[in-house]
Amino acid sequence: MANALTVPGTLGIDFGTSNSAAAYRVMGEVARLLPLESAATGMPTALFFNTEERSTHYGRDAMQQYLAGEEGRLMRSLKSLLGSSLLLEKTGVHEQLMSYQDVIAIFLKRVADQARVALNGALPERVVLGRPVHFVDAHPERDRQAQDALAAAARTAGLGEVSFQLEPIAAALDYEQRLSEEQLVLVVDIGGGTSDFTVVRLGPQQAKHEDRNQDILATTGVHIGGTDFDHRLNVAQVMPLLGYKHIGPSGREVPSGVFFDLSTWHLIQWLYTAKSLASARSLKTDYSDLQLHQRLMKVLDWREGHRLADAVEQAKIGASQSHAAAEIALGWLEEGLPAAISPEVLQEQLQALLQQVVECAQDCVKQAGVATPDAIYLTGGSSALRTLRDALRAAFPDVPQVEGDLFGGVATGLAYA
Repeated sequence: MANALTVPGTLGIDFGTSNSAAAYRVMGEVARLLPLESAATGMPTALFFNTEERSTHYGRDAMQQYLAGEEGRLMRSLKSLLGSSLLLEKTGVHEQLMSYQDVIAIFLKRVADQARVALNGALPERVVLGRPVHFVDAHPERDRQAQDALAAAARTAGLGEVSFQLEPIAAALDYEQRLSEEQLVLVVDIGGGTSDFTVVRLGPQQAKHEDRNQDILATTGVHIGGTDFDHRLNVAQVMPLLGYKHIGPSGREVPSGVFFDLSTWHLIQWLYTAKSLASARSLKTDYSDLQLHQRLMKVLDWREGHRLADAVEQAKIGASQSHAAAEIALGWLEEGLPAAISPEVLQEQLQALLQQVVECAQDCVKQAGVATPDAIYLTGGSSALRTLRDALRAAFPDVPQVEGDLFGGVATGLAYA
C-alpha cells in the first residue's frame, strides 16, 4: 500500500456512476459501511470545483454548491468516461489542466481519506474495487483499458495496488449473509451506468468456501443504467421545450446534437466551452420560434445543464415512487413550463431500454442452465424503478423479488470478496 499505516482486513469500494460507498471487514466479522459524508454511508459521485474560493466539494455538498448558484464546475457520472477517448482529455481545474482520470483519482482520494478517518487514521491492508461486467459492451480491449485506468486512478489516490470483483458477484456475497438455506439466485444490479447480472448458488455452506468460482454459474451485463433512463426522459419531456424536433424556417429540424449532449450527465460540461456556446448561438437562424432558442441559451449561458438533468431525475424518482405524475421543476428556467413525468411516460419512453435490460437478465439465466432461479436479488439505485421491477416480474412471474441495500450492498459484498 502507498500508506505506511494499515489495519487488518478488507476495504470494499463501490465507485458508482451515480453513487459511491465503502465498507470494511475483518476476517470472521460482519462487514460495516463507512461514513463518507458526515454520517451518510452513501455519497453521490459528484465533485464541484468552486472557482471563487478555489475549493473542492464532494457528494451532496457538491450538488448543493452547484444548485445554490456558486461559481464553479460540477462533474458527475465520471465512471461513464472509463473506456472512452475522453478519459485522458485535459480539463481546467483550479487554474491547472488535468485529465478526467486525475479527477476520478481526486474523488477516490476523498473516499480513501474518509475511510481512513473512520478507521482511526489507517487503511486496510487489502482494497477491493467493484467493476461492472462490461465497462464497454462488445469491446474487450477498451474494457481492459477501463479497468487499468481505474486501477491507476486508485494508485494516484493512495489506495495502492487494488484488486477487482464484479459488482453483481459482490452484491450476491452481501445477500448471502442473510440466508439460512441454499438458494439459486439471480442478482440484478442496476446502477447509474450499467445493468449487471449473475446467477449464483448461495447459502451458509457455500459461504465457507474460499474459492467461489464453482458457485458462480453465469454473469452478463449491458451498458444501460439510470443515467440512460434519465437521458431518454430528458430528450422526450424537456428538450422539445428548448427546440428539439422544432421545425425551422427552412423546413428542417433544428440540429439535434446539442440536445442529446445536454441530456447526458457526463457530456454536459463540454457544452460550456467557447466553441460549443458559439455553435449553440449560431443555431438561432434554424428556429422559427425564438423563445425556444432563448431557453436553450439561458440553460447554457447560466450553466444550468446539470440542474435541468437533476430535475428530470427527481421527477423520474417521484413518478416511480408515487405511481402518479411528477412535475419536472423548471421554474428557474421559465415560470409555468409544462413538463412532467408520469407512470405512462416511464412505460412508453423506457420500454425499449428496459427490454434490453430484461433480455440480458434472461440471457444470464439461460447461460446458467437454470429453468427458474429461487429468488431475484435487487441492488443498485436504479433497481428501485417500479417500471423495471414490473418488467422483471413479467419475465420471471413466479420468482420472488428481494430488495437489498440499494446503495450499500455492493460495497458490503466487496468487503466479503
